[in-house]
Amino acid sequence: MNKSELVAKLAEDTELKKSDAEKFLDAFVATVKDVIANGDKLQLVGFGTFEAKEREERSGVNPATGEKITIAACKIPSFKPGKGFKDELNK
Repeated sequence: MNKSELVAKLAEDTELKKSDAEKFLDAFVATVKDVIANGDKLQLVGFGTFEAKEREERSGVNPATGEKITIAACKIPSFKPGKGFKDELNK
């Protein structure tokens, strides 16, 4: 499913116009990004938790040259599914 299909499904399920459903989806995604960027967690009980995790500096290899390189530390987005979500998938 891509974004336009998701917007169509949201519009159908909520009886909103597609444009309103797209505005909602865009606002939701922007909010999740803002919360995570500020170092907070976003927890939706029954669905899951979005958060940023620290990835430590590590060594790697350039596949083109075989040269050893250092990969800098960074933050990565993470999603941990909630119990209700996992249970729904495993019915």
